[in-house]
Amino acid sequence: MFLARTATGRRWALVAGAAITSGALLTGCSGGGTSSSGGNSSDTINYALPANFTPNWILPVGTAAHLNTNNSSISQVLWEPLIAYDGSTGQVGWNKDNSLATAADFGKDGKSVTITLGNRHWSDGKPITSRDVEFWYNLVKANKADWASYSPGKAPDNWTSLKIVDDTHLTITFDKAYNQQWMLANELSMIRVMPQHVWDKTGDSGAVSDLDRTPAGAKRVWTYLNNAAKNISGYATDPLWKTVSGPYTLKSFSTAGKVELTANAKYDGGGKANIKNVNLLPFTTTDAEENALRAGTVDYGYINATDLGQEASFKSRGYTVKPWAGWAITYMPYNFDNPAMGAVFKQLYARQAIQMSVDQPSLSKVVFNGTAVPTYGPIPQGQASDFVSAKQKDNPYPFDTAKARQLLTSHGWSERNGTMVCDDAGSGSDQCGPGVAKGTRFEMHVLSQSGSTVTDNMMSALQSSFAKTGIKFTIKTAPVNSVLSQAGQCTSGQSGCTWQLSFFGTAGSWYFPAYPSGDALFQTGGGSNFGSYSNPAVDKLITETTTSGSTAAVQKYSAALAEDLPVIWLPEPDYQVSVVRDGLGGFAQDSLANFHPAMWKWTNK
Repeated sequence: MFLARTATGRRWALVAGAAITSGALLTGCSGGGTSSSGGNSSDTINYALPANFTPNWILPVGTAAHLNTNNSSISQVLWEPLIAYDGSTGQVGWNKDNSLATAADFGKDGKSVTITLGNRHWSDGKPITSRDVEFWYNLVKANKADWASYSPGKAPDNWTSLKIVDDTHLTITFDKAYNQQWMLANELSMIRVMPQHVWDKTGDSGAVSDLDRTPAGAKRVWTYLNNAAKNISGYATDPLWKTVSGPYTLKSFSTAGKVELTANAKYDGGGKANIKNVNLLPFTTTDAEENALRAGTVDYGYINATDLGQEASFKSRGYTVKPWAGWAITYMPYNFDNPAMGAVFKQLYARQAIQMSVDQPSLSKVVFNGTAVPTYGPIPQGQASDFVSAKQKDNPYPFDTAKARQLLTSHGWSERNGTMVCDDAGSGSDQCGPGVAKGTRFEMHVLSQSGSTVTDNMMSALQSSFAKTGIKFTIKTAPVNSVLSQAGQCTSGQSGCTWQLSFFGTAGSWYFPAYPSGDALFQTGGGSNFGSYSNPAVDKLITETTTSGSTAAVQKYSAALAEDLPVIWLPEPDYQVSVVRDGLGGFAQDSLANFHPAMWKWTNK
């Protein structure tokens, strides 16, 4: 989402709850003793979470159903990453103020890295040591199939060992030399240092020991921590989550999504919180959130792209409008193993016809009011980079529903009652393709993220353009957490494999680390390869991006997936059009889509 690693921890980038009326939601957001900081308090800020992006995970190790970007942002201010790689200073790089490591020195042969920890402490006073890094490593290594950031052959598979040198030094050895930029930004940045002296147990009353040092023990600890993390209502009171390393501690966390953070008085890092209390407020719709902005109960919020014409109105209320651009791509994954349509999706000509029915320039201009850019492949195109191939830039499949129709009819389809039907099953060049049965109707169903007028408008526009090609497109909506939880990898015989298309990208589907390789997304078996896309030639190209320091490797990968269409490429929107109260500063909006409340400060109090 997200999804993006989550996110991944990436974002991207996730249980449907009861509908809440705008009035009730606003009451909930401004009630409970939480006052607006605007003109009232210098130690509090109210931050609006994206509509229907309800936080639902606290453990700093993501699983596929919990890739909501906000989960990552919250966990990072509680448990700082070993290497915080973000764009919070205005340029994507290593943010050492909010990292537990102070140095990462690669061996001369490029096959190892020695990491140095700073002189840091947990909130209970215990020192943060190399043993805490090893604890994370052992849990992930023993439970890699359940870790959302895992891709076969990548971390931890390509880390042959982690050896503790002393309390503040450890060495990770690789199976071969890697692109150091990729290793630092994409693999080492995923390491989340966790309190081994508190978490290395299998029950609330159990004793802490070195269980993680055996695979069986690590599995038991993993199960215990993940089960504890499912108890959202207990986050604020469970002693398990009170030992932190970051600039904030957790004050409250409701199942409805409201989260209260308060400054960690024992924090001894370089990224100390400037504002003591941070209230993260949930909304079911953008309209409800905009009403809260107008009422003055939100200090840092957002508006729909379609409402940019109202910028003057928000300025008159003491706000500044700041578009938040993201380093991301937006797409709808196919479920290649869906029993009804998987065989159709596996036909390249069918994916080409679908892609040619998506008018990205018009969607970017009309639906997103110019706050999105067309994206034709796996590399972000909203920000200039050397990673994008000429083929991706040039769009291999321009919008043309007449040509899309012709492509289908030349492969054995004919239109009946407005929908294409396979008349000529088989595997010949003029037939529907292997596994596509005669009589199959070209009908696609999407489960789309609810709560966004922009997304609803885009889905309606797609429905209209698909119809011109003869493709029936049915839309169902749900909160983003439900979309993500129902759109996981599956096999055709499983009961949960009924989904066909999934959309969770109102604010972008996948936010990359600095180096935009596709190992988690599009490599066979990748942890966030939701639709089970698999192409051995692409796997090889992805591997090359992780070992070669040349941008040519990424460009080859970019070109290949622009042509092969593993997903439906869609316009990449700004993460959000932020509306920020005047006087709130100290930060840049991170293009990796995390928010960093410790950096926020009131300059007019």
